[in-house]
Amino acid sequence: MSEPSRPPDTTASPGQPASAQVGPSSVTPQPSTAAQTSDHVPDRSAPGVAEIGEPAGSQFLPSGMSDAEVRPPARPQPSDRIWTVPNLLSMLRLAGVPLFLWLLLGPQDDIWALVVLAVSAITDWADGKLARLLDQYSRLGELLDPAADRLYILAALVGFVIRGFIPWWVAALIIGRDVLLAATLPLLRRYGYAALPVHYLGKAATFCLLYGLPMLLLAQGDYLVAQIALPISYAFIAWGLVLYLWAGGIYAGQIVWITRHAPLVPADRRPTARSLAGD
Repeated sequence: MSEPSRPPDTTASPGQPASAQVGPSSVTPQPSTAAQTSDHVPDRSAPGVAEIGEPAGSQFLPSGMSDAEVRPPARPQPSDRIWTVPNLLSMLRLAGVPLFLWLLLGPQDDIWALVVLAVSAITDWADGKLARLLDQYSRLGELLDPAADRLYILAALVGFVIRGFIPWWVAALIIGRDVLLAATLPLLRRYGYAALPVHYLGKAATFCLLYGLPMLLLAQGDYLVAQIALPISYAFIAWGLVLYLWAGGIYAGQIVWITRHAPLVPADRRPTARSLAGD
């Protein structure tokens, strides 16, 4: 559980050096230490934020502790490249969103709409796999991949509500959560965050929705496969909705922790759209 909590007590016991009480899990912001040590830069990661992804800054390091002792293992740094194989696949996925929505609402060709969703799922798996195999991590890819997931979910929800496949309040809860979190981005940037790291519950929720929604499309009809797919799709969507809201609550708790404990970042050092793109 990554709910933000107050910093633990790191006071050393009698006869024991203070540094012996400090480990990677107990490193917390210490403004006074940071003010005295010019080499150490404040971290903007709350307890729980650091454990679900790489923090958006450096950590406050106690005296005598090296940077390597408190940082997680280094991961490949994203590049500023645009024309990579994973990025081209992500762009292909994005191009399929309006096609999917047109098939769903125009000719109402559910089979071809399902094919578009299936191709999207394959490219979603492939771009992450290829990014690792080809070492083609990029800042643009980190933005395109989740954006494509969100747009497919949004398009499917809107289309399914119009077609009467799901009640409007299911779509309102899922879309409303994303709108509320997006509204906090300007606040997070004041503390040095471009966005919060993705929580594993959020990934599980997206997984459930990206499987449940296509199955619901497959369930439209009187044939045997449709009758089997209908309860499975409802189960995936129900679990996805619960996990989506649960993850949203965790993100909200992390935002509250950040606003209470993290120092403000000067305006000229805050992340912007240009800095995220590597400009």
